[in-house]
Amino acid sequence: MKWNPAWLLPVATLGAATAPLVAHARIYMSIEQAQRDMFGGTALSPFPVALTAAQQDALRDASSVSLPFQGNRIWRAADGGWFVVDEVVGKHESITYAVGIQADGKVKRVEILEYHESYGYEVAEDRWLQQFAGKGQDATLKLGKDIENISGATLSSKHLTDGVKRVLVMHGLVLKGH
Repeated sequence: MKWNPAWLLPVATLGAATAPLVAHARIYMSIEQAQRDMFGGTALSPFPVALTAAQQDALRDASSVSLPFQGNRIWRAADGGWFVVDEVVGKHESITYAVGIQADGKVKRVEILEYHESYGYEVAEDRWLQQFAGKGQDATLKLGKDIENISGATLSSKHLTDGVKRVLVMHGLVLKGH
């Protein structure tokens, strides 16, 4: 008698269909590691800010990021630069990232700290993140125009681009001149 495993197919299909979708969190670096990578030995001091409702609205209008900006994750560098941690939603899950801003208000560097989506992690690649270096508040920062899109990570690419724009606008509204 020959064994025929065909009866297992419906059972395997049912198991695959009912298995939960799991997003794999990727922690790329801590806040402290990103601070050292961006500012080396330069001293950083916490610089928390409380944004007004009007400032939150201005950030939302300029960037289309709907999450409220958390002003308790800002550090001022002794050289006049800034280190800001922010968060956006990729497609479904959060992306925590850091933006280093030079004293002249231009992006020094962007780093992904945590990425919780199960795909689209290419946004954490240095080649893609380097596109933000040197951009200031006056840059349009539009995906597909100023910033290259990543196929398969379009929403993460767009939302991170909008997030960096939001940080730059916040710098212009609140931090510039301090």
